[in-house]
Amino acid sequence: MLVRYKKSLEKIAMGLLSFMPQEKDVKKLMETMQSYEQEDNWQLYLWKKDDEYVGIVGVLEEDSVATIQHITVVPSYRGEGIAKQMLKELKTCGEYTEIKACEETEPFVKKCLHSLQEADEN
Repeated sequence: MLVRYKKSLEKIAMGLLSFMPQEKDVKKLMETMQSYEQEDNWQLYLWKKDDEYVGIVGVLEEDSVATIQHITVVPSYRGEGIAKQMLKELKTCGEYTEIKACEETEPFVKKCLHSLQEADEN
């Protein structure tokens, strides 16, 4: 289940974001968190499985188009389709007319969206 970020989830969100290769540096991670907290068009969602937060997806909103800036899953949960579930829920939540990727997330997001599209067609 996608849960919109709130300040009380800051440490969890930072921990999840730190799994992204470009967010390994603490200073960069703090700047990223500031963007999600201060910019109205930056939205961060955490994925909750049972009672545990196991994934995160961050989007830049422009005219109801969500550009995926960050997407990652806790390593022990990878391969279970959680990233696909996060993207599927973003697509079906009604807030966005289109989901696309930024340069850094493009290879992974395209692969996930392609398999979601194939599943929809079958």
